[in-house]
Amino acid sequence: MSTIISAIPEIRKADPMSTKSSMNAPGQAVKDALKESLQVTSLADIDLHALAEVKDERDTFLTVYFGTNGRDNDQPFVLSRLGAIQKALPKDLKTTFEETLGMVEDALSAPAVKDERGRVIFASAPNDFLQIYRVSVEPEPLVVWDSSPFLLPLAKLREEYQDYGLLLIDSQEARLFLVKSDLLEENEKASIDLMNKHKKGGWSQMRYNRLRRGQIHSFFTKLLEDLQKNDDLSRMRGLVVAGPGEAKGQLIEMMPPALKDKILGIVDTSMEASSKDLMKQGKDRANEEERSRGKVLAEKLKEAALRGHPAAYGLTEVRNALTEGRANCLFITKDFALPGMICKSCNHIDSDGEKCPTCGSETAALNLENLYELAENMGTEVVLVEDDAFLESIGNLGAILRY
Repeated sequence: MSTIISAIPEIRKADPMSTKSSMNAPGQAVKDALKESLQVTSLADIDLHALAEVKDERDTFLTVYFGTNGRDNDQPFVLSRLGAIQKALPKDLKTTFEETLGMVEDALSAPAVKDERGRVIFASAPNDFLQIYRVSVEPEPLVVWDSSPFLLPLAKLREEYQDYGLLLIDSQEARLFLVKSDLLEENEKASIDLMNKHKKGGWSQMRYNRLRRGQIHSFFTKLLEDLQKNDDLSRMRGLVVAGPGEAKGQLIEMMPPALKDKILGIVDTSMEASSKDLMKQGKDRANEEERSRGKVLAEKLKEAALRGHPAAYGLTEVRNALTEGRANCLFITKDFALPGMICKSCNHIDSDGEKCPTCGSETAALNLENLYELAENMGTEVVLVEDDAFLESIGNLGAILRY
């Protein structure tokens, strides 16, 4: 990709190291971010809660999402959006925008690293804030200028690409893979040599089978101990168990309840299956379980409505519940677009109008980002639900309340 800033003549180039820091370290955020962004980051390792707490009273944050696979396709869109934002800004924010754009110039034009398919950038020159994430999935291109980082697309990517473990097993071998944001990496490998340990000559078939079963049982017992001690696996959404024959079922039967509860699905496949096939089959099972979980939780919202348990429905009620910290779980229909306006000063929501009817301040178009940030700040779980008739009937927004 050619240099972004030089492609927009009306935007003055800014020195990327000239921003001011509240800690008297000019441009330190830029240096740190560029240094730390040389490898792919798992979506699960991005602290959305911390990012949701980053705000400014004015619009000083630039957010950019774009793909790095065939990135020339995203370049015209990114250029167009940056140019449109620059033209639309009031005079008092143009310098801020130029300085912020100067911070991200290198991040926008830097070549992709191994396994990188997309990049997410959050920047604000007045706040000396720069976060760059190289990710292994390709986001939809997006450029936003707002008072805080624009996080909802990142949250949706995390929902779609859950991190999970994939255990490939038969009676003699086990291989544990970790799937992080659509990347497959082998974590552990273990095996036993049944043929050399139990030579059949001179034994009865019954004795041979008994000794063989005992050795397999010992192998599975040690494997389960290792799985329970695996810190990487404990932080993941769950475990897909794959392989041929009956071994995977036998292993699951031996699992302690805590580990068995993490099973996302079972896949029948060969021990020689390719990485591509393992990824596809594992992702299908993991996503199926996640969709099922969303439907189960959405059913609880419906049950709360029927039984009169604490719940909120529609934009105003849900917003109030989030603001007051009463929402335990926020439900949003996936791909739902939120209409309305929100006051930049007092956060009052109205159907339309450029001025707030409550305090007279300017309003901005309301979007789900506002609700998502509120939920993150209040510790509310966010569930994106597909094709739920009840949730759609109540305005595509609902919440189960703590009280």
